[in-house]
Amino acid sequence: MQPLEEPVPLYGPEYKRDPYPLYTAMRDKCPVHRVTFPSGVNAWLVTGYDAAHATLNDRRLGKNHALGNDGWRALASIMPEPQHSQLQVHLLHQDPPKHTTLRRLVLDFFAPRRVESLRPRFQQIADALVAEFPATGPIDLVERFAARFPFLALAETIGLPPALAKDFRREWGKVVAPVGPQDPRRPEYERLLHGLQSYIAEVVAHKRQTGGDDLLAALVTAHRNGTLSREELDSMIFQLLVAGQEPVTNQITTALVALLRHPDQLALLHREPDLLPQAVEELLRYDSAFELTTWRFLAEDADLHGRRVPAGDSIIVSLCAANRDPERFPDPGRLDFDRSPNPHLAFGHGIHFCPGAALARAELQIALGTLLARLPSFRLAIPEEELDWIPAVLGRGVSGLPVTTD
Repeated sequence: MQPLEEPVPLYGPEYKRDPYPLYTAMRDKCPVHRVTFPSGVNAWLVTGYDAAHATLNDRRLGKNHALGNDGWRALASIMPEPQHSQLQVHLLHQDPPKHTTLRRLVLDFFAPRRVESLRPRFQQIADALVAEFPATGPIDLVERFAARFPFLALAETIGLPPALAKDFRREWGKVVAPVGPQDPRRPEYERLLHGLQSYIAEVVAHKRQTGGDDLLAALVTAHRNGTLSREELDSMIFQLLVAGQEPVTNQITTALVALLRHPDQLALLHREPDLLPQAVEELLRYDSAFELTTWRFLAEDADLHGRRVPAGDSIIVSLCAANRDPERFPDPGRLDFDRSPNPHLAFGHGIHFCPGAALARAELQIALGTLLARLPSFRLAIPEEELDWIPAVLGRGVSGLPVTTD
């Protein structure tokens, strides 16, 4: 069958509100499509589950930006020099053997056993946040909880001290947005970028002075002993601070929206909170906040699931489209907490499987469990069509979620 008219635009309010009809149409035609983003970047999008799974494990594909061609680099490599070289050499943009070395530095700190040991502290954080909810009136669950809890839990996990954690600005996460050189928002983007760099330098200086047995101290030690370059050290901290909390913030919002759209499942969780672990897995599948993967590249022209893809063109995988593939998930548009097995790809697969998956799962379980206990009945305080879905290229979520219990 012929693909949709290409390149297929992957942007706009309607797309961000509900991308699934488009993903269904694309997946039904063929597994790989040429797509375009607001910045003018074109890419090859992989949609079906089997194709996505194979692509995430395809050793022909590399993540290093040096593999991208000049056309991609001019538009998609948005971070200017020298910042691109200083902050973009982290795990997501590395291939073996360097990727193996960097990943080994963080794995123990995100291991399931260690995350479980931190659960009581995470629960204390969540309880403190909901204790500050107003007794009456609408509550914005993003402002009051979802935008705060994941970062505070991350700070505990990586060893970011409270004095520095309170100075972190969530808006620094916008430095991963597609703001090209000609975009009128570019001056503000560069201001945020410089602010984040200064913050990372402050974190490094603090850990050099205080040491410790936490992840940030371990990374500083790895730089001191020559395992990490200074650019790699700063990039790893950049990745932790930005990618380590914003996706969980967004996943809390997509989960809550899904529950509000399915009051029967919301009521089921109120009645049976022990269902939370499997409910979280289904909510991750149903509407993953990490909608698209970051770029991958072929070193040579090659076939990719029936399409000829030139070397250096960007290739991305739609995790959301794969997780709604009816060939793998019967009745994929149904939210089903009894779904088993549930091999969703919300955290990716292969060597780039999210190292913080255990942490994210614990945060989501604690966040939803705490909110459901604090808000035994809640509903949207605005019409659903007024929800503001973030225009992020790779992620899904809402910028605000006002609810009422009245």
